[in-house]
Amino acid sequence: MTLARRLDDFDEDDVRVRPGRRGTRPRTRRRPAHEEAVTGLVLGVDRGRYRCLVGDTRVTAMRARELGRKSVVVGDRVSVVGDISGEPDALARIVRVGPRSSALRRTADDTDPFERIIVANADQLVIVTALADPEPRPRMIDRCLVASYDAGMDPLLCLTKADLSPPDDLVAAYAPLGVPYVVTSRDGPIDELRGRLSGRMSVLVGHSGVGKSTLVNALVPEALRAVSHVNPVTGRGRHTSSSAIALELPDGGWIIDTPGVRSFGLAHVAPSSLLGAFPDLAEGAAECPRACTHLQADCALDAWVAAGHADEARLDSLRRLLESREGESE
Repeated sequence: MTLARRLDDFDEDDVRVRPGRRGTRPRTRRRPAHEEAVTGLVLGVDRGRYRCLVGDTRVTAMRARELGRKSVVVGDRVSVVGDISGEPDALARIVRVGPRSSALRRTADDTDPFERIIVANADQLVIVTALADPEPRPRMIDRCLVASYDAGMDPLLCLTKADLSPPDDLVAAYAPLGVPYVVTSRDGPIDELRGRLSGRMSVLVGHSGVGKSTLVNALVPEALRAVSHVNPVTGRGRHTSSSAIALELPDGGWIIDTPGVRSFGLAHVAPSSLLGAFPDLAEGAAECPRACTHLQADCALDAWVAAGHADEARLDSLRRLLESREGESE
């Protein structure tokens, strides 16, 4: 008998397996059904812990391993198992994230390919901007509008501090877009804003110092959100909200307060997505060259407007938003 053995002489008894450090338990793709899971709404996220509303109980939960890399954000409808008593030391687990009706996204800047979901399942984006102290920043407003159209959310322009400066010029600038707006003043009534928010899931977005926290405290007095003052040198406010938080309105509906932002990257938004918010122009874009940016000289939208199919101010607004998508946020 030769020392060498033919390959077909080996069988499973000849195989020696070194047990791995994690044990010899076979891996499986089967996951628990979690039929006992209950539905919750994510109200806040803080250092890997998720504050959820389950029924009338506020529960602290962590992510289950089976979620993998799937994100969990404020506004998500989730399935929760474990201890849902709401006691101080209780900890439940989020095992599933429900389908999202909308997702408000942003990137760090316009070259960053990584998009971050800020809020899920909201149906209205409230763009809060001060008319003075600090001065309004139309380019930031434009970028927030782009984000709302991309997410399929209804935009609402909330102009604060009208006691310091009139809103006429800013209102006129956005009239061609047909964006609804409300005007508030410091210590003034907010009945119109309250009516716009009733029964809806709304996200408040804006620069620091524009008055978001003041509005939140007026809408939900028990929220006790910290209020900052604008630096007289830089004209900027200080971040007083460190993370997004959902708050239930007394008359029905929810508002989600977000930290003040200084930029709103839109690297994830395609021009075609933005065009969908302009149905009066979308039909004319069918004659555009392939991969048209709608900013180039041979764009067919100019001829579409010249033929009377849409208003020139609407095309100007579209191009302003497209330029804002590609430019700086300030």
